[in-house]
Amino acid sequence: MEMKTRVVGDVHILEIAGRFDTNTVPPVAAWLEQVTAAPKARVLVNLAETTFVDSTALATLVQALKRCQQVQGDLCVCSLRRPVYMIFELTRLDKAFNIFVDEEHALQSLNS
Repeated sequence: MEMKTRVVGDVHILEIAGRFDTNTVPPVAAWLEQVTAAPKARVLVNLAETTFVDSTALATLVQALKRCQQVQGDLCVCSLRRPVYMIFELTRLDKAFNIFVDEEHALQSLNS
């Protein structure tokens, strides 16, 4: 797994490439914990290059979403490949997260 982070405006963006699973969660969880601590934190997780997510990865994203909501912020995901999107559907997390087709649409939503 490879992770890249950047900031566009006041939106923190995390890009995850490769497998997002138990073995690769710790650095992602640490970064998410740091950025979701700020009031009104706005976070975008770009999964365009993510090939697989497991339950630990999903739990990490759910925890980050809850922390964002507690500080009146928002966390969105975008650019899910079909196999990854199917995992979100099977776990019904497609109902919990705002999922966008691409980063551009997600940023428009977060900045409005």
